[in-house]
Parts: sequence; structure tokens; C-alpha cells
Amino acid sequence: MVMGFLGCIGAVNEVRCLLGTYFTFLLLILIAQVAAGVLIYLHRESLKTEMSDIIHELIVTYNPNDSANVSAEVTWDYIQRNLNCCGWVDYQNWTQNPIVKNQTDYYPCTCVSTSSESHGFCNSTSTTLYQKGCMQKVESWLQDNLAIILGVCVGVAVIELLGLVLSMCLCRNIQNEDYTKVPKY
Repeated sequence: MVMGFLGCIGAVNEVRCLLGTYFTFLLLILIAQVAAGVLIYLHRESLKTEMSDIIHELIVTYNPNDSANVSAEVTWDYIQRNLNCCGWVDYQNWTQNPIVKNQTDYYPCTCVSTSSESHGFCNSTSTTLYQKGCMQKVESWLQDNLAIILGVCVGVAVIELLGLVLSMCLCRNIQNEDYTKVPKY
């Protein structure tokens, strides 16, 4: 927001310092975005392992009666319901949850294809339970939407590059006022 304000005021009032600051901030943001993309690509396996650990911890600590981790649980329920999956690798991941461990046929309602509940645990038979894990489904979703994701990233980068070029063009074309021709009184 501050950066946009600097660019706007610098362009309207033709202030080189503000345009230079805008250019610098925009360049730093673009460099950070490219660096983040490269790091994600280079460390995708460790990112996958870290994500598996986080989801495993979420499954083990999942408790609909505890409000401590409700936003992560609701997000996980949303993923399971919309991707028609259960657990991270498969539905057996839920047997590590203390609530499910001591129950037979007791799984999150979002793992049950016939359930209308969106949170908590339900009784289920193995025939109504989603068998596939969400890891495969998430990877498949990312592969299916990779072109869209890359297109959006490239579009944002092009807009940022355009901002860089235009701010430099405007900065170079701002003429210094020649005050020697002003009559002195």
C-alpha cells in the first residue's frame, strides 16, 4: 500500500526520489517472488516431507470438541470433503488419532461419502469411506492446475516488470527545471 502510494505521488508530482523508491521496492518484491519460486522448485521433496509431517500431526491431534486448532481442522475437513479423500496417505492414517484408535468404524464425517456432516466424527462402514488419501489427490489437483498457477505467476511478474520499466521511463523523462531564466526582482 505504501509502495503504491509512493509510485502514485511520484508520478503525479514528478518526483524522481519517490519514483526511484517505488522502482527499488518493486524490484525487491519481484526478486523475492522469483527466489521463492526457485526455492520451492528446488526443495519440493523436503517441502512434501514437511507437509506430510504437518498433516500427520493435524490428524493425530484432530478433536472437534477442542477449539485450539479449529481453523486447521476446518481446512482439512474442506479438503477431504471436496477432494473425496480420507487421511494423507490413505484412510488408515486416522487410526493414529486417539479418538478413532479405540473405536471401530469411526472416522471423520468428511471421510464418509454418505455423510452430510461437515465436521466431527461419524460411524462408517468401509464401503462408504473414501479409500484414497489426500496426498495423491492434492498432487493431482496441482498437476491439473499447474498451467493456471504458472500463468497467474507470469502475469503478475509481467505487470511488475511493466511497472519497473514505466517508472524508470518516467523518472528519466522528468526534466529538471531551469531556474536561471526566471526573472529576478
